[in-house]
Amino acid sequence: MSEPVLALDGVEKHFNRGLPGEVNVLRGASLVLAPGEVVALVAPSGAGKSTLLHIAGLLDTPDAGRVRICGQDMTDAGDQTRTAMRREHVGFIYQFHHLLPEFSAVENVILPQLANGVGQGAARERAMALLDRVGVGPRADHRPAEMSGGEQQRVAFCRALANGPALLLADEPTGNLDPETSDRVFAALMDLVRDTGLSALIATHNLGLAARMDRVLRLDNGLVTEG
Repeated sequence: MSEPVLALDGVEKHFNRGLPGEVNVLRGASLVLAPGEVVALVAPSGAGKSTLLHIAGLLDTPDAGRVRICGQDMTDAGDQTRTAMRREHVGFIYQFHHLLPEFSAVENVILPQLANGVGQGAARERAMALLDRVGVGPRADHRPAEMSGGEQQRVAFCRALANGPALLLADEPTGNLDPETSDRVFAALMDLVRDTGLSALIATHNLGLAARMDRVLRLDNGLVTEG
């Protein structure tokens, strides 16, 4: 059996730890994401899905438990190791696109590649291929403010996949869009994910979108359960 792309084992996260107002967000959350698997994470508002995604993506550290990415235990890794893992193997998508407003669409997709040591020409070629794949190639030289919300989010998808990550983490990636646009944009995301063969953990409130993925996980009361 192939090594999981992501494995969380008994992850706990507490805020205001040891104080009267302590909040136990994660109470031993565990999950495994296989290569090429697209999994929905469904959770009530405030249940801790963003916290779980931040820990999975090495943006935060757990108070207990283990985090493994691509077979490497990252729980106690130093900042440089964590940064390198994120840059090379993890892509992030958020509800809001967070594109750099002063740069064009294609430049927003080029920049993370340059930071990863890719040459300008190769970075631009990959950026254009990704933008064309999601149907915004003709808008490549437009800045975010000149694009629709759906177009902006598709550019954000391309930026997240620019460095060819093994793991994609998405936090309500279509939650800021109207239902019709959300459906189109989600279809574009799924096409990208399937084409590249990466693994994805996608948090969503939309049960219709969740049903289109390989599995559904639920986060409730600090624990992850199937279905």
